[in-house]
Amino acid sequence: MGKFRDSVDGRALRFAIGFPLMLAAGFVVCAFLVKHDLPEPLAVRWTDAGAADFAPFAAVTSAGAALIVVVGWAVLLQAVPLSRPAMMRRIMMGAGFSMSLFMTTVLAAVLVGQLGLPDARESHVDATVLALGSGAALAMGFVMGMVFKADERWSIDDDRAIRQAVERERDPDLARDLASLWVHARSSIFVMLGIATLLPAALLSIAVPWLSAVLVAGALVAAAFLFARIRVDRGGLQVYAAGFVRVMNVPAAAIDAATAREVRAADYGGWGYRIHGSTTAMLVSSGPAVVVDRSDGRRLAVSSGSAAMADHMARTLSRVADRARRNGGTPVA
Repeated sequence: MGKFRDSVDGRALRFAIGFPLMLAAGFVVCAFLVKHDLPEPLAVRWTDAGAADFAPFAAVTSAGAALIVVVGWAVLLQAVPLSRPAMMRRIMMGAGFSMSLFMTTVLAAVLVGQLGLPDARESHVDATVLALGSGAALAMGFVMGMVFKADERWSIDDDRAIRQAVERERDPDLARDLASLWVHARSSIFVMLGIATLLPAALLSIAVPWLSAVLVAGALVAAAFLFARIRVDRGGLQVYAAGFVRVMNVPAAAIDAATAREVRAADYGGWGYRIHGSTTAMLVSSGPAVVVDRSDGRRLAVSSGSAAMADHMARTLSRVADRARRNGGTPVA
């Protein structure tokens, strides 16, 4: 429960829940005040031929109130999480406020268009109420977005940052034992991939749309796996294909040696994530890479983007591996 409170704006949450409920309650009360002037049943949908669909008063008011609440909650709650950018939270707060008022305006225009009529077949949506209410809803939403204070507050991420700063102060070498980077294939590879898949998919979309969609999806997956996120710290080496799929996790104590080399992807089975004999590779292109020899005899190769980064990663891995072995295989934070 504490984590939830730290991750949301309490005042915004209370408003996001309470405002649509109060608006829906006000709509229901006003509807009952004019019930004696409304026909029974009420018209709820009009067609070009002049006919209409009908529903009882209770069904119209209850469904309308539920719609106001659902639409309001769906948009306003997007402004509650503190992890989202302040500008996005302002926009969602204003949009949710405006949408709630607009839904109430539409429902009010439906009721006003039927006041004083003995038969709902003669009714219509009141254009004056709809126009005035829609304009007011838009203006009020804009004002709400401007006045809403989506200030960043102290969160668990700030606590983590403070702890890391204290650790760096106590251990000046901690920053030296950390390397993190993204690597990706050359732009020509993505162009070639697009020509090989997207152009045929465009032609197939005329005759076989589902096969075209499969080709596009395959191209996107292949392109994603030509990106990789690499992290080196005192725990060892972690490699994430497409930025989030962990394909390598080598503890520091399991590393015998790490060297910077110029490699050819073809020697390791090609681009992307490959297992070739006793070697596992995550190479987005030929060129600078780090080759890691494990204590169990296996070998890993990881693209590094540049020769300088390959040298930095190799030295960092060697240093954290030595530290882990000195501490009996347990990395020191």
